[in-house]
Amino acid sequence: MERRRFTREFKLEAVRLIKDRGVSYVQASQDLKVHPTQLRNWVKAFADDPQGAFPGHGQMKPEQLEIAQLKREIAKLKAERDILKKAAAYFAKEST
Repeated sequence: MERRRFTREFKLEAVRLIKDRGVSYVQASQDLKVHPTQLRNWVKAFADDPQGAFPGHGQMKPEQLEIAQLKREIAKLKAERDILKKAAAYFAKEST
């Protein structure tokens, strides 16, 4: 069985259904065919960060984006360091 994927709009509408309209988790889960625990997770995620909730489609939260950029920079700096180590070893050999 393939894992179901939900759009950001679907999740936001499910959260609105529960929060704004006062529909219970059980009723919303039956109507939307989503497990109540999943709905609770969506409501919690939205409550924690309304703007960054449900990024989806390859979009990252700002913190995740910064971490990815820093990891790329670390990899680049390590490569530069290794090149300089090899160059230093090469020139040390050549001068003797």
